[in-house]
Amino acid sequence: MQILASLLVALVALEHIYILVLEMFLWTTPRGLKAFGMTPAQAEATKTLAANQGLYNGFLAAGLVWSLLHPDPDAAFQLKLFFLGCVVLAGLYGGATASRKIFVIQALPAAIALVAVLIAG
Repeated sequence: MQILASLLVALVALEHIYILVLEMFLWTTPRGLKAFGMTPAQAEATKTLAANQGLYNGFLAAGLVWSLLHPDPDAAFQLKLFFLGCVVLAGLYGGATASRKIFVIQALPAAIALVAVLIAG
């Protein structure tokens, strides 16, 4: 179960690296426009805000990677709980305020990983 939990944490980290790339570098490209359902004018007007959001997603990814690499199992467990909890809360907030699909894309995978980490203990 520990391997599955770590795999799920890694997938959430990779997802947030992808979100970082979308928000910081691809926001005004066709891929970014499609992902976030925006017009070119909307994307251009919000690209600085999006880059800031991307940076925060990068911090979440970095924390999750740190949790996977930490040599102390107890500290690694606590880091996983903290950063997955942050992702779940961010996903819940984003789903409630921005787009409901954020519940499925961000909060749900992190919640599943969080349960797996708790079960693996």
